[in-house]
Amino acid sequence: MYYLIMIIGVLITTMAQGYITSKYNSTKQIMSKKHLSGREVARKILDSNGLSNVKIEEVQGTLTDHYDPRGKVVRLSSDIYQNTSLASVSVASHECGHAIQDKEGYTFLRFRNSIVPVVNLCSKLGYVAIMIGLFASLFKLIWIGVIMELVILLFQVVTLPVEFNASSRALVQIDKLGMVDKDEQKKCRGMLTAAALTYVAAVCTALLEIFRLVMIARGSDRR
Repeated sequence: MYYLIMIIGVLITTMAQGYITSKYNSTKQIMSKKHLSGREVARKILDSNGLSNVKIEEVQGTLTDHYDPRGKVVRLSSDIYQNTSLASVSVASHECGHAIQDKEGYTFLRFRNSIVPVVNLCSKLGYVAIMIGLFASLFKLIWIGVIMELVILLFQVVTLPVEFNASSRALVQIDKLGMVDKDEQKKCRGMLTAAALTYVAAVCTALLEIFRLVMIARGSDRR
């Protein structure tokens, strides 16, 4: 049963990543009719929302795009930053959605940002506690690890409304500013939906992993 749960978790993650990669690869082949690069899209959205102070930077990697609330920077991967594809429009506008959330003090974003230090600590120490508990027969440590994994799960659950809301804001902005037509907007929506599903998959995988760890811990307690 332990291995079955692990395999299901891996399958869910792999399928979600495969889906977003497929969507991204197909959408980045379609150039937007307005020929706006990701950088231009981001700048227009930010400026139209009173966020001219937010910088835009190019970073290496694929789909490494993110918004840094501390530095007030939208960071776009090279493909997104430079190209004029619908993938560039979608991803750049999504990250600007986070910047708008930050400006407006979106509750879920503020809460998620506030627990990041705790989550980082739990992600480092959680499995250390679990592995020590298993190999040293210190079974109470396993439960400590499970509690830390629950904190990580909380972070992932809170991330869901943050990501879905950012995508909704992105679609509103690109429509409001006339960056795409109706047909292109449907393709952008499909790209953003695929991206959001990866976060849903992460929650499902985390739930399965916690369930597996609880089974192990309970089995250890009975020995």
